[in-house]
Amino acid sequence: MKYLDLALDDPAHNLACDEALLELVETGQVKDEILRVWEPAQYFVVLGHANSIRAEVNFSACHEDRLTVLRRMSGGGAVLQGPGCFNYALFLNATHRFRTVKEGFRHVLERHKKCVQTLTGLEVALEGISDLAIGARKFSGNAQYRKSRAVLIHGTFLLDFDLSLIGRYLQLPSKQPAYRQNRSHLEFLTKLPVRSAELRERLQESWSAFTALDKIPIDRIEMLVQERYGRKEWSEKF
Repeated sequence: MKYLDLALDDPAHNLACDEALLELVETGQVKDEILRVWEPAQYFVVLGHANSIRAEVNFSACHEDRLTVLRRMSGGGAVLQGPGCFNYALFLNATHRFRTVKEGFRHVLERHKKCVQTLTGLEVALEGISDLAIGARKFSGNAQYRKSRAVLIHGTFLLDFDLSLIGRYLQLPSKQPAYRQNRSHLEFLTKLPVRSAELRERLQESWSAFTALDKIPIDRIEMLVQERYGRKEWSEKF
């Protein structure tokens, strides 16, 4: 598996990067699967593809604080990104594998569960369809986007992240897993007591991702920002 540790300068480019890398695997321009990791330098909100911006986001607070609100191509709920939020993205060959969304999540999250348990010594549970939690408190949310030959499974790990900000910028989600039990963001979420460098190393080992990706589609990333991720028509379409 190829490895890419790359955080681009602005939020829209980071979202576009995931789509551009998925295209490389889908079209066979990169034969290997890819693990990308990155951490944002600024706060911004990301909606799941089908989310309603007014239902999921405190839009007035985002506007008041000049917080960018973007929309990704994958499903799942809205998230607040920012310093201390560790992101991973896996670009996997899906031919004859992961025939369902559930199978794809299980393939990735069972491995991440073992990874975190090894790092922390804590008992980790796979909750709902796409969460990892400790003591019924979520520390990792994940989403998926499937093409004909490749699948993107990506998500976050909450590390040294200011959880108190989430309630300012995000509403309670309109769709909740049963284990949430309508808890507030602060009651529901928790942080992992690990450093990002430790998590990077462990993820690389877990996925045997030691060879650097040398084909970065910068031009395609820029095109996707211009056509989609940098446009209000895309971000605010629902």
